[in-house]
Amino acid sequence: MTWSDYAIPAACLVAGYLLGSIPFGLILTRTAGLGDIRTIGSGNIGATNVLRTGRKGLAAGTLLLDALKGTVAVLLASLMSREAALAAALGAFLGHLFPLWLGFRGGKGVATYLGTLAAVSWPAALIFAGIWLAAAFLSRRSSVGALAASLAAPVALFVFRENAAAWLYAAMTLLLWWKHGENIRRLVAGTEARIGEKK
Repeated sequence: MTWSDYAIPAACLVAGYLLGSIPFGLILTRTAGLGDIRTIGSGNIGATNVLRTGRKGLAAGTLLLDALKGTVAVLLASLMSREAALAAALGAFLGHLFPLWLGFRGGKGVATYLGTLAAVSWPAALIFAGIWLAAAFLSRRSSVGALAASLAAPVALFVFRENAAAWLYAAMTLLLWWKHGENIRRLVAGTEARIGEKK
């Protein structure tokens, strides 16, 4: 293997990380004059917490942009190789979880996870989105949808014989569950907030 076999995926990992680090939830809420989203609700920079401001449009915009930054990172890297695309997916996801610009304190990564998955395997992304929406609707808790959907994604990738991607998303699922640790504890205690409910 040549140096480029490692250098290109590594560069895509870094580029994906920088793109994933863009905190759209924080940018949109500040632009709208709502201040720092990290002082509201759960303190998270993602769409679910933005929704707690009562601004559904801002929450939808955050969800879309957080997903698109993952999709764009993967699509650009895929012009070089499949390995580069997977590296960019990991980078974008890590960027959202641990953004350089916010002292490595970011969101929980659900939208960015889905955005990268859409570019890696759109059938698996459809399964993720379907389970996420169904579980969130039935439970009225976004965290339930995210946790259930993230478990299904690696399984779907294995079924589609995307083994390298499946192992990557299995690792990303572990990180996503780790970031949802407080949500899981609240779910067990029965105190997890419902969608749109202010904490």
